[in-house]
Amino acid sequence: MPQEMLTGAAAMNWITNYVRPRINSLFSRREVPENLWTKCPECGTMLFHRELADNLNVCTSCDHHMAITPRERFHALFDGGVFIEVKVPEPLADPLQFRDQKKYPERMKAAQKSTGEKEAMLVAEGEIGRTPIVAAAQDFSFMAGSMGMYVGNAIIAAAERAVKLKRPLVLFSAAGGARMQEGILSLMQMPRTTVAVEMLKEAGLPYIVVLTHPTTGGVTASYAMLGDIQIAEPGALICFAGPRVIEQTIREKLPEGFQRAEYLLEHGMLDRVTHRKQLRPELISILRLLGRLPAPVAGDLPPPGETEKTAPPAKTA
Repeated sequence: MPQEMLTGAAAMNWITNYVRPRINSLFSRREVPENLWTKCPECGTMLFHRELADNLNVCTSCDHHMAITPRERFHALFDGGVFIEVKVPEPLADPLQFRDQKKYPERMKAAQKSTGEKEAMLVAEGEIGRTPIVAAAQDFSFMAGSMGMYVGNAIIAAAERAVKLKRPLVLFSAAGGARMQEGILSLMQMPRTTVAVEMLKEAGLPYIVVLTHPTTGGVTASYAMLGDIQIAEPGALICFAGPRVIEQTIREKLPEGFQRAEYLLEHGMLDRVTHRKQLRPELISILRLLGRLPAPVAGDLPPPGETEKTAPPAKTA
């Protein structure tokens, strides 16, 4: 076969196999955002992120309650999605100079970068059903919502603000327990937060706790179980020691649904188990009842709005 024919065939193969696909890819390329879909950990359904966000991070297929950030929760809770952040005193950054596989400050920076938040608890004030309140919420995505000195300071700041303004305090708990990187200083937040709750009781102000999945460890052993009203989201794990630890200790199989919200409701440890989408109207009714206010009138209460369109950016008190 002549050399010219071989050279021509090779050129055609190069054009067909490389150049043409390359050109097609340049013209047909589409910028597709990541994380458009979320897989429900309970039923495995693929959920479009906007549909999931509109449903308050509750699976539209099986009603499984997924994690929701404090900021997203507050946008859905407060009238018009408007709230003012309450300033929290800053604790020492690394009091024990703690290091495991990473230095503690490195873990903090990584958590701050991934969540966009300063710490594991957000405190805010605003109105819910035209009733002024102070609210605090833990972020489980920030180092498992662990209770360190900042969380202790946040609860004290929330309680002091509520007492000063004579408002109820609503707290949303979600934590894996105390923050081991702060050692005994983390455990000291248990009595500190208990004293903060006592301040509210002495002032005659309601303290409502909403326990979300999961609420465990020292958080359960302190402020999370001291509410005047105890509400939980469906399926939330609420315990001090987890079921696996208990099974290994007593060497017995635990009952089905043990330490879940529904089990605790049946055994008298909770007042309500409320779906996330029904939580706002239920809190409005409870707060008006405890505050001896008239029942809300239909159409009188401004619903949470689309914050980007209707609400100014959150301010710091």
